[in-house]
Amino acid sequence: MKALASAAVSGILFGVGLALSGMLNPAKVIGFLDFFGNWDPSLAFVMGGGVVVAFVGFSRITRREQPVCEASFNIPQQKDITPNLIIGSGIFGIGWGLVGLCPGPAFSSLSFGRWESMVFFAALIAGMVIYRFTYNISGFKLPRVAEDG
Repeated sequence: MKALASAAVSGILFGVGLALSGMLNPAKVIGFLDFFGNWDPSLAFVMGGGVVVAFVGFSRITRREQPVCEASFNIPQQKDITPNLIIGSGIFGIGWGLVGLCPGPAFSSLSFGRWESMVFFAALIAGMVIYRFTYNISGFKLPRVAEDG
């Protein structure tokens, strides 16, 4: 129950932070990514704040013997830069630049009930299903860091 409550509070805090920072507004995000047009640098402060909070949080939390809601820390050990990482990052960046949303803000923006957010989120889910389907039937297997479950 403690893990569920922690996840709920974290998710709500994340969603409120996205809303307050303007990350749920695709026009603001696209304005930030438009370096050669009408560039809006304000989201750089949001990212900088996030980096500072994450740095402080990770440096403090990893000094603990174990996390609060789990038996042990689950920190990824893989540090290789693979073609799959580069391709996936490129696809993510292209989608973010074209639409102005990434998965976290897209999910949070569903609360506004806008059809654009719903279409984007449906396409996001469809992409995950297509990946899962092709992953299971193709001979081309993308490496998995950890299995679900």
